[in-house]
Amino acid sequence: MSNLLFKIFIKDHKNVQNTDVREKYGRLASFVGIFVNILLSVLKFLAGVAFGSVAIKADAVNNLSDAGSSVISLFSFKFSNRPADKEHPFGHARIEYAASFAVSFLILMLGFEIFRSSVSKIFSPDEIAFSKLTCAVLVISIILKLWLAFFYKGVGKRINSKVMSASAADSLADVASTAGVLVSLVLSKVTGFQLDGYAGVIVAIFIIASGINIAKDTLDEFLGQPPDKSFVENIEKKILSYDGILGIHDLVVHNYGPQKTFASVHVEVSASVDILVSHEIIDDIERDFLKNEGIDLLIHLDPVVTDDEFISELKEYVSGIIADIDGSYSMHDFRVVPGVGHSNLIFDVVIPYSSKIPDNEVLAQIDTRIKQINPSYNTVITVDKTYVG
Repeated sequence: MSNLLFKIFIKDHKNVQNTDVREKYGRLASFVGIFVNILLSVLKFLAGVAFGSVAIKADAVNNLSDAGSSVISLFSFKFSNRPADKEHPFGHARIEYAASFAVSFLILMLGFEIFRSSVSKIFSPDEIAFSKLTCAVLVISIILKLWLAFFYKGVGKRINSKVMSASAADSLADVASTAGVLVSLVLSKVTGFQLDGYAGVIVAIFIIASGINIAKDTLDEFLGQPPDKSFVENIEKKILSYDGILGIHDLVVHNYGPQKTFASVHVEVSASVDILVSHEIIDDIERDFLKNEGIDLLIHLDPVVTDDEFISELKEYVSGIIADIDGSYSMHDFRVVPGVGHSNLIFDVVIPYSSKIPDNEVLAQIDTRIKQINPSYNTVITVDKTYVG
């Protein structure tokens, strides 16, 4: 059914890289969410009022908040698609993250309010009238919200949207909470013990947990996360596929929202090749990445001496020393500056954040091991950190 909706309402629906198509996906998903949630909210509220159930009314208010979240999503897709301007040169795509954060706070406030009213109901319970009609409404709600969760998930995956992924997670939490209300209604009928307040507490806990998870995921995006491993490997593989590229390091990826990716990287080329030739290769790579991958890539060119046997052997030896200290360490930008009294060995060492050894101790170990080769070697080492995990 989801694919049918895409075909009917979204022209050129397969071209998800297009920003206008992406906005249409978000708009469609938001309107579907508004319609389904308002429908369920009205049905549940009427049932909750008719049969005096705080849990069902809480579930109705939860659906109403989901409709409000869909309205926020609708506006976020509209504004995030605005082009870059003087005040926001990297575009407005991060508005989606702000919208997702707003949704999480709305969910949290609702969850705490439902928790408060449900606890009150536990201490002052009212007898709930069992109704097959109410059960039918809850079953329909579970089916529709389950479909909506998969619908949101499909849209989120297609257009890489945090807002849609958050909505999918929230819908699944709604399925669990509504199922809890349904079970409590049946058990209250069977046992005669009023579980309405307890069911409301369970609903509230699901809602609060959903809000916390959405807020955490969105906050991680704001603070900055390493890109997916497959994303990094794809960049490395593509760059290394060009003739004349010997290696890459210092890859940094900046995400300014879906489809707004900027990256920088150092690329190693042979120092013996004409600089104009190497520069032309770099230009080609940058253009290709922007055209084919949608990544605004900035490349720093690093010339590497490849025709000096002594430097090559010394580089391999130093690299072995570093790997022997910790297999997760690596080295790049190795240079040798010979002198009369001593020679400088200049290079960068990449030490991951997970390293248990202090940086200064790592440098001391490397320096000591290198001086065992030749006491006249002086190390000039820069500690580097990886930004891609």
